[in-house]
Amino acid sequence: MGKRKSRSSKLVARPKKAPRLEKVFTCPFCNHPETVRCVIDLELEIAEASCLVCEEAYCTVPDNLTEPIDVYHEWIDECERANQGAAPPPPP
Repeated sequence: MGKRKSRSSKLVARPKKAPRLEKVFTCPFCNHPETVRCVIDLELEIAEASCLVCEEAYCTVPDNLTEPIDVYHEWIDECERANQGAAPPPPP
């Protein structure tokens, strides 16, 4: 006869799925929903967020962990700094 299996061997830990992040955003200039697209090209070292309606755009340098939401929020932060009249932070 075989050995009985323990309960712990039946319970296998499954990895949790990460929540999906947005890839399409609202334009901070014209306020059209779902018109800002983010393109990240690590080979050319450029990340661009651009509006399809008013054609405003923002470019930055990405790293390996950069996601489209990071580029968009960096653009929003830059807009807020410009509106407050603050100087941009020095590059790293």
